[in-house]
Amino acid sequence: MTPLRWPRTLASRLSLIFLVSLVAAHGLSFGLQFYERYQSAMTLMLGNLEQDLTTTVAMLERLPAAERQGWLPRFEHPNYRYQLDEGQPGTPMNLASAPASVRSMEVTLGQDYDLSFTDISDLRPHYQAHLRLSDGSPLTIDVRPKISPLSPWLPLLLIVQLLLLFGCTWFAVRTAIRPLTRLSKAVDTLDPNGGGTRLDEAGPIEVAYAAVAFNTLQERIATHIKERMQLLAAISHDLQTPITRMKLRAEFMEDSVEKDKLCKDLSEMQHLVQEGVAYARSMDGSTETSRRLDLHSFLDSLVFDYLDTGKSVVLNAEIGTVIDTRPHALRRVLVNLVDNALKFGTEVQITVEPQANKSLVIQILDRGPGIPEDQLPEVIKPFYRVESSRNRDTGGTGLGLAISQQLTLKLQGTLILYNREGGGLCAQLTLPSSSSDSSRRNSTTG
Repeated sequence: MTPLRWPRTLASRLSLIFLVSLVAAHGLSFGLQFYERYQSAMTLMLGNLEQDLTTTVAMLERLPAAERQGWLPRFEHPNYRYQLDEGQPGTPMNLASAPASVRSMEVTLGQDYDLSFTDISDLRPHYQAHLRLSDGSPLTIDVRPKISPLSPWLPLLLIVQLLLLFGCTWFAVRTAIRPLTRLSKAVDTLDPNGGGTRLDEAGPIEVAYAAVAFNTLQERIATHIKERMQLLAAISHDLQTPITRMKLRAEFMEDSVEKDKLCKDLSEMQHLVQEGVAYARSMDGSTETSRRLDLHSFLDSLVFDYLDTGKSVVLNAEIGTVIDTRPHALRRVLVNLVDNALKFGTEVQITVEPQANKSLVIQILDRGPGIPEDQLPEVIKPFYRVESSRNRDTGGTGLGLAISQQLTLKLQGTLILYNREGGGLCAQLTLPSSSSDSSRRNSTTG
């Protein structure tokens, strides 16, 4: 038997708690009211029975024996009637478990008459009380007790109340969960640069306070990041001037090994400074406007630029795919990824696969040593370099993938890295697409 599991969502948990508690409370209240009504009806019925027995037996005592039979139909009731005979054969009743009506008869008639009770075999409860009138005539009270039926509208009322409970519970849970849902969505779309969604600060005090706190936190994070990026950009920019002067001075030095080493170090410093400026700009956002472009032509031009420099890159894409994006940002992302693949691997390919949800997947594939699995999440962080043969002699700054990641976020896309089967790395760029699929066919450039 499968054990019951606690629901995983907060909405289902609150709904379950509210429904169980409300239904239990409502059921208990309904049960108590029904029991109280049953007891009241039973007390009233027994009171009427005692009064009717006293009156009926007294009238039968005073009527002539010949007229008694004619009066019996007038004394008949739905649950019991009177018979002027010995009754049906039955078994003596166990008075210890006798119904309440038997005790009422004993209280009413037991002091004046010798009563005996017998159970009659029947499909429903049935018993008879026997006594003799003062003239010795037998009198049998034939009783067929039955449970007082429910009012026909009572079950319908119960169903309506339960439906009302379900509706109120759903509305209460939805009202309570909605601000939390908005907050979780806002956290998912939180932009460190301040471009995230602001929460509505209206509503109950607790909800408004949480919204104000989140909006303030988002602004503080954006301000902090902006200050740090401005500092990085300013330092990187200001360093370019003295580095340039140092390179000019080095040019006037006599040729020597030390001069070559100095020029190499200055070139690496200049490259690092330029990458720092590029990373700061990628974090600070872009003023470039989006426009529609033919993705195949765009990638084809990129591939031919590499072919012109003697580097082998193969393109597999469909003709006719049009997307709305920022071309310069997308080109910078792809150039960083392709350069990374060419630097550390071979057989570099660019593939494009439209998805059913109207998104586009661009993959940059290579055959190389790949990246250790535990370092895949780390390589997209700024200034992180894999300490292996993959980047030992490359002179990389550790900012290329970080820049690509930031620009991808600006394009509202995602960038993931994973190792390929058989060796190599795949950099997968997923972009939202409003593509027009006209005259598509496979194309290969290499």
